[in-house]
Amino acid sequence: LFTGDKGVALLLEKVLNQVLNAQASEQLQAEPYERSEDRQGYRNGTRPHPLTTRVGTLTLRVPRLRNGNFSTELFARYQRSEQALLLALVEMVIQGVSTRKIAAITEELCGTEFSKSTVSELCKRLDPIVQAWNGRNLREKRYPFILVDAIVLKIREDGRVRSRAAMIATGVNEEGYREILGIMLGDSESEASWSEFFSWLKSRDLRGVDIVVSDSHGGLVKALHAQFQGCTWQRCQTHFMRNFLDATPKTLHDELYGRVRSMLDAPDLKTARVLYDQIVADYGDKAPKAIAVLENGFDDITAVLSLPEKYRKRLRTTNGMERLNEEIRRRERVIRIFPNRDSVIRLVGALLMEMDEKWQTGHKYLDMAEYLTWRDEQLELQKTVTKVHQIR
Repeated sequence: LFTGDKGVALLLEKVLNQVLNAQASEQLQAEPYERSEDRQGYRNGTRPHPLTTRVGTLTLRVPRLRNGNFSTELFARYQRSEQALLLALVEMVIQGVSTRKIAAITEELCGTEFSKSTVSELCKRLDPIVQAWNGRNLREKRYPFILVDAIVLKIREDGRVRSRAAMIATGVNEEGYREILGIMLGDSESEASWSEFFSWLKSRDLRGVDIVVSDSHGGLVKALHAQFQGCTWQRCQTHFMRNFLDATPKTLHDELYGRVRSMLDAPDLKTARVLYDQIVADYGDKAPKAIAVLENGFDDITAVLSLPEKYRKRLRTTNGMERLNEEIRRRERVIRIFPNRDSVIRLVGALLMEMDEKWQTGHKYLDMAEYLTWRDEQLELQKTVTKVHQIR
């Protein structure tokens, strides 16, 4: 089963063992054999610990300390998504909807003996962890930038396979770190589904939203304007360019792409407007359908030009969520059809939970200092303008 992944397994095993050694050094506040006044204890060899993954069973060497208090979250954190994937596979076998390949995988990973009660017990351990994270209260922070997207998954419901939308939101908090705010399943990408999703985020005390980035799906945009009144909507430029080029004659693709790209990269909104007027004048007769798309979308695709320049690149598209979608698709290709809705939240939620932990313990996504200063200046300017109008 794992022959083709043997090299990956060895590499992963080596990396994880290095992580364990680094964690031991951090807890002891000293490297092996290092003389240090800050040392908190001494090593006492290692013990083997098997870790089952999709590339095979790894043997990790867990450090032993003389005081016996070495602790690591590595196994629980790494295995959450592995457990969720495994549970989805097992549920498919139990429900009689799996292929022989999936049955072989589950038997290899779980052993030949597994039952509904075994799966139920495993779900009871994993589900509360994922659900608690997915429903956590967001009131401790403010999230000026929000990106939302949906990915369509196939789920078996009432004896039929149905396509359902998994709606996902990520945010950048005022400290500059990215977070995954939550996932919800909807029957479709309708306005009702997106409204429910946004209402759910707000019920968890999502606050301080200034800019929301998404594609231009009709139901999403309507729900967005209703639920986040007063926020700026930035239409994903990548999705827009696809729509724009679809409406452009093939002979004009290259030159119109270059012209519109220059407009989107303009230093400010005033310059973008000048370039836009030139494009309309030059191509209004040659590519009327494309120009109509541009006219309808101009304000929404250039919304980020009002921001300080350093924030525009990461907020002009939903490309920052592509990695999440890729990771979800990688696991979905194994499952193909989820056995039920719970398995989607379990598997995708566990994956997103791990990604969220990496984001929050890694480097800052954006330095927010300049933005916060700019925002305060904008608020003061608005107050001044309001006072002037009141006097008049």
